[in-house]
Amino acid sequence: MIIDATIDTATPLLRVEGVTKRYGANTVLNDVSFDIGHSEVVGLLGDNGAGKSTLVKIMSGVVQMSSGSYTWEGQQHDTVNRALTEQLGVETIFQDSALVPQMSITRNLFMGREITNRLGLMKMKQMDAITSEILDTVVTIEGIKSSKQLVASLSGGQAQAVAIARAVHFKRSLLILDEPTSALAVRATEALLNYLRQLKSEGVSSVLVTHNLHHAYQVCDRHIVMNHGRKILDVRREDTSVEELTAAVVEGAVGVERFRTGAF
Repeated sequence: MIIDATIDTATPLLRVEGVTKRYGANTVLNDVSFDIGHSEVVGLLGDNGAGKSTLVKIMSGVVQMSSGSYTWEGQQHDTVNRALTEQLGVETIFQDSALVPQMSITRNLFMGREITNRLGLMKMKQMDAITSEILDTVVTIEGIKSSKQLVASLSGGQAQAVAIARAVHFKRSLLILDEPTSALAVRATEALLNYLRQLKSEGVSSVLVTHNLHHAYQVCDRHIVMNHGRKILDVRREDTSVEELTAAVVEGAVGVERFRTGAF
């Protein structure tokens, strides 16, 4: 059973339809469909094993779906890979930050997108200056003394914040965040949530994957709840509550029914 309260009359930024992912006999995503609108913040919620991370990887072009369709601004793409999603303007912060420990913060932030002169030499001073500004203004990170610090010298929370800084700097159309606040301090978490609001005002959409339903309800326009590889709820913030989202995450579609009938 799917309870769908989504109303979308405009062409969405991204539409995935019938997305299924199998690993051998194991089906981790089963016929999942939803839209992400322009300038919209969408919460992707669910307990461990719900299929959220696999769905994020498919939207990001890192993992290929077994079946289904991927349509960007009305144009369907038969082959979805990282080269395509990068071209479309999709940036993703994965749970594992994918940083190189023995390289500096600056080199990690600009990896594969280095600023170079006409001879192909990297403009390190310019990249260091940009990195320092991002770290100071976008994602507040305490304890980092220099953009030249090696990532290996950072704490887990600091490294996660660097990954966030990298993604938000290169964002263009869609920013996907997979559990971005799990290792962040309170101040850095608030800065990130505020930044998602700012991105929306700039016309950038976001997908926030989180176990913190209060954070999701605070910043997301719409909430999608996954359960055992299926979408069970797709509802706008004004039509739901933290309590209903909790019921959906904890008990699935049965929990939603129980909540709406006053039995939860």
